[in-house]
Amino acid sequence: MNTSNPLRVAILDMYEGTPNEGMRSIRQLVEELSADFHNPIEYKIFETRLNGEVPDLTYHAYISSGGPGSPLTSEGSDWERNYFQLMDAIHYHNQTNPDQKKHVLLICHSFQLYCRYYGYGFVSKRKSTSFGVMPMHKTPDGFHDPLIRSLGDPFWAVDSRDYQLTQPNEAKIKARGGSILCIEKYRPTVELERAIMAIRFDEAFFGTQFHPEADAVGMRKYLLREDKKELVIEKHGEKKYWDMLDHLNDPDKIMQTNRAVLPRFLMMAFQQHLNYILV
Repeated sequence: MNTSNPLRVAILDMYEGTPNEGMRSIRQLVEELSADFHNPIEYKIFETRLNGEVPDLTYHAYISSGGPGSPLTSEGSDWERNYFQLMDAIHYHNQTNPDQKKHVLLICHSFQLYCRYYGYGFVSKRKSTSFGVMPMHKTPDGFHDPLIRSLGDPFWAVDSRDYQLTQPNEAKIKARGGSILCIEKYRPTVELERAIMAIRFDEAFFGTQFHPEADAVGMRKYLLREDKKELVIEKHGEKKYWDMLDHLNDPDKIMQTNRAVLPRFLMMAFQQHLNYILV
């Protein structure tokens, strides 16, 4: 074990002090991967949205979490200025150090912020909250991306949001070398645009509007809350609610997504430093 050169992960907490399961799930996945590696993985949590904390550029990977509230109203805030100064610094580092890129995973709220700030699409409030275990439908590019190619079509993930990214600027995404990887369920009877659920921005930047870190333990806690139960039943019906509970421990549903996306993101981030080939 090479303890003199640990792998380093910065976790940007965007929950603003709100109790959540997302941070627990992220920490757990990093710790589990660390136990499987020959190199130790060190991680540090930064209270970005609450205290304006951001990491420096000494980390190999950056995980920016989901969070509550609007991704629109923080525009111009001090913490957001710090956040995008970090993103700009990582972009510059990756352009000038193509063999030692820093990798960034943007989850839900962070994904919406990033797309709004850099102009990758239109971020707006949904007509109603989307919450539950939902199908994610791949685009043709989604079948080949290393983070989700092992998942089915559709694959299942936790969706929990009041806002959404639509009207993607595909020309801008493609000009960067990126692609749209999956979208929300197509509903031909509903005249609403489908939200973009994942984008590969470039080799090192990846974002999802769903929660890839979510696990059965955390989702069960949420679904058993009376307010969440009522929300799902009101929108999808009681049968769908009980189906969601039944599906939580199904290895082909959210646990497959949990074991694929974030762990494979970290392996891609570390492979330059471990001489590890992701297959």
